[in-house]
Amino acid sequence: MQRRSVRKIKKEWQKADFYDYNLLSVVIVLICFGLLMLYSASSYEAAMQWNDDMYYFRHQALISLLSVVVAFLISRMDYHLFLRWSPFLFVLSLVLMAMVKYSRFGVEAGGSKRWLNFGIQFQPSEIAKIALILFLSYIILKIEKQINSTKSVICLLLLGGIQAVGAYYFTENLSTALIIQGICCFMIFLVHPKIKPFLIAVIVFVLIVAVSIFYLSQNMNGSSNFRIRRLLAWIDPEKYSSMGGYQVLQGLYAIGAGSFLGKGLGNSIQKLIMIPEAQNDMIFAVICEEFGLFGAILVLLLLGYLLYRLFCIAQNAPDLYGTLIVGGIFIHISLQVILNIFVVLNVIPTTGVTLPFVSYGGTSALFLMTEIGIALSVSRAIHFQQNIFLKG
Repeated sequence: MQRRSVRKIKKEWQKADFYDYNLLSVVIVLICFGLLMLYSASSYEAAMQWNDDMYYFRHQALISLLSVVVAFLISRMDYHLFLRWSPFLFVLSLVLMAMVKYSRFGVEAGGSKRWLNFGIQFQPSEIAKIALILFLSYIILKIEKQINSTKSVICLLLLGGIQAVGAYYFTENLSTALIIQGICCFMIFLVHPKIKPFLIAVIVFVLIVAVSIFYLSQNMNGSSNFRIRRLLAWIDPEKYSSMGGYQVLQGLYAIGAGSFLGKGLGNSIQKLIMIPEAQNDMIFAVICEEFGLFGAILVLLLLGYLLYRLFCIAQNAPDLYGTLIVGGIFIHISLQVILNIFVVLNVIPTTGVTLPFVSYGGTSALFLMTEIGIALSVSRAIHFQQNIFLKG
């Protein structure tokens, strides 16, 4: 498809009134299934802690409803409006993350200080992910012809590095920092004409990680650093169960207990205190126990179809800006799905990443649906263009 100017697309977009209903449908199905699993996974803990078995379900249902409304409203907007606001959003996200550490609005929960409370509590690091996608798309659009230069790549990596360091330093959230830097690297990969430098970088990175893991496993048998403890628990969860391996072990037991068809909805045993906060990062393990391998595959197929719809929108977007935005959203959701499932399966150390549209988390749900709204906004321009082509 031939790319057209942003100005021309903006004029045509204003007349458009189409949606990618397939994307919207699969997201709603995932949200509804997520709410069902959330109630199953959290009802016991909610009853014990809050004397209300629907405490977590009620909160997530309300924020999910609000998120769908927000996504609908954003999808009615022209996505080119973000061209003007993306630099401001990038700076704002850094300021909000800094406020977590240095202002009285910062809130600590679960041993981590990652939230802001302005009457409504939220994680500013989630805003940083969207802000980075929009700002990188804006910068790449500006330097499109010079994207293959080393200077341009370094500048883009620095922008991602600033956000990643901000997320790590201000909110002590390493997993979010890794996701942010991952989004940056993959977005550069999408537009850069050469593959060889990225292959070399990946090989060097894997070697560094492998050597580091080997060294730590041989020399750090009892560390006070919780990240080192997580690494040791990943290497040998049974030996280091008291140092962070307990949750991983219980998750693996849940997956094994589910067999192929599972124990049935609500019949998970591991969610009863054995898996701490099962409604968050480890909800996929509960899905495996209650619905078995069959249910896990269905969830992965739904998530895969969601990513496929995003891929189609990115591939057929009428301009480079639309492709970059939806490509960034695709990368973000892909990384979260992969990291969450890999953690549950103990393929990688525990990172604290939620499963998109399924795990409990109001901030995550709201900003993920904001991204879906942006993708729907881009899809409207595609449908309009195809409609004109068919009529012409």
